[in-house]
Amino acid sequence: MHVKLRPEDIEVFSEAITHFFITCTGETASVRSAFLIERDTPAVWNDFNGLIEISGDYTGSICFSAPRALLSHVLLKMGESVFTDDRHGDIVGEIANTLSGQARRHFGEGLGIAPPRVLDGAAKAFVARASSLPYAIPLRWHGYEAHLVVQLDSRE
Repeated sequence: MHVKLRPEDIEVFSEAITHFFITCTGETASVRSAFLIERDTPAVWNDFNGLIEISGDYTGSICFSAPRALLSHVLLKMGESVFTDDRHGDIVGEIANTLSGQARRHFGEGLGIAPPRVLDGAAKAFVARASSLPYAIPLRWHGYEAHLVVQLDSRE
């Protein structure tokens, strides 16, 4: 039996986004209400997409999708001076990994987190790994739009 995400589960991810931006940039991000993605090709994908596959007591994925400009600005705030595609791929994966790690505090050690991987292009390699619909959690930071896409089922 698969148990789907509850509103308090979604809130964990929203709080993780807020925590990440305050901790790494010293500035808050505006996190808006989550919504279900009901089409096959969501319009939430950006220039860089960092995907974490979930296993263990849960199945699914967590993907942070952001435009190049947002990631460049985050790198600058973190004191970086290299702004290559590789560095943007690294930081989008690091953000996805950090947000997943914070969610593990809520879901427990049964939330298995794979190393991040960067998806090519408009997340064409994104494949549904859970039976539930994915949630998109939109955020705005310095005028840039990004999304955390969470698709997660519990194996209770």
